[in-house]
Amino acid sequence: MRAMSASWKRNTALFLGSQALSLLGSSLVQYALLWQVTLQTRSSVMMTLYIVAGFLPTFLLSPFAGVWADRYDRRKLIVLADAAIALVTLALAVTFTLRGPELWLYFLAAGFRSVGAAVQQPAVGALLPQLVPEDQLMRVNSIQSTLLSVNMLGAPALAGFLMSVAPLQVLFFIDVSTAALAIALVMLFVRLEARPRAPEQAGASQLKEIRDGFRYIRGHSHLVPFFSYLGFILILITPAAFLTPLQTARSFGDEVWRLTAIEMVFSVGMMLGGAALAAWGGFSSRMRTMLASNHIMGACTVALGVVPHFAVYLAFMGIFGVALPLYNTPAMVMLQERVEPAYLGRVLSVMTMLSTALMPLSMLLYGPLAEVVSIERILQATGVLVCFVGLLTPLHRRLMSFGEPKQAASEPQELAG
Repeated sequence: MRAMSASWKRNTALFLGSQALSLLGSSLVQYALLWQVTLQTRSSVMMTLYIVAGFLPTFLLSPFAGVWADRYDRRKLIVLADAAIALVTLALAVTFTLRGPELWLYFLAAGFRSVGAAVQQPAVGALLPQLVPEDQLMRVNSIQSTLLSVNMLGAPALAGFLMSVAPLQVLFFIDVSTAALAIALVMLFVRLEARPRAPEQAGASQLKEIRDGFRYIRGHSHLVPFFSYLGFILILITPAAFLTPLQTARSFGDEVWRLTAIEMVFSVGMMLGGAALAAWGGFSSRMRTMLASNHIMGACTVALGVVPHFAVYLAFMGIFGVALPLYNTPAMVMLQERVEPAYLGRVLSVMTMLSTALMPLSMLLYGPLAEVVSIERILQATGVLVCFVGLLTPLHRRLMSFGEPKQAASEPQELAG
């Protein structure tokens, strides 16, 4: 513990810096591909198909990725995922150069990158408790959220500029370079302590370990209602997350600067929200912090479906961004604090499955619906439902107790039996 107290800040800073660097390149490619599909097709159906291509590999691979995060060295998993994405991105850049920007290549790129994200996400989330003292998890996760927001702020502007002056494959080459630098930082400078592993892992098959992970979740008195709550909110905020670029193009104009503006304003809001949470720490109850965010996001979703002026629209988009870290960060910290380290990768893989699958699957409904019903109406309805869920959630005492300070929890949080 003495070694950790002396070096955890350095290790954490290096790790978070490497992830921010890698995310910068990934965000450039992500925005560029999504905008190309949006502007070339102006079709919610094609946009939905692109989103599905970007989530399906992550969803299918996540259970195995959770097992790998619990079984193997999480640092090496993150590096291998970064390296694989970089190699695939390099191959796609060469293909774009030789064949040109064909639409099917956008879908192929989204699918390949989704594979790497499936491996990386549970490993990153489960690695932080190895680096950070438990009483600093909220602060560090908030800083990570702020760094992500800074990336999201810079990436749309940089992607828009590069798309206007260079072919798409230039963004691919930048992504490869940032991934290489991130890999070097993690491998050469980040040091980890050994972590506990579940005793039944020795000689167990991966399918058995997946079943053990789901059994752990079912046996935990708080995780099932917690994931159910997350799932309902994810489904209901899907239109605000995915249909607003299309709404902007239809209602305010299809200029690239408008698409850039909504992403940048949202990112500034996330950056401010993450920084505020790092300084404040949230309410003593993690769930109350999430519920406050819940109500703000619901109100902003309704407003996005009502306001007629683009400047006011951007203001509500920014407030939505402020609220999002107050929802995501406590959710992650609650799992990092309450779940046994030997199962954390598998539990976080379920969270990855929910976050990557529910919103794109919801687009299978919302996408076609947006062709026959105005996006404004969809936003108004889902925003009201988000607020309604926020009003009902405090009635679930077991769920609310999951967010209480650890020393004040009324029940043990470990797996029964």
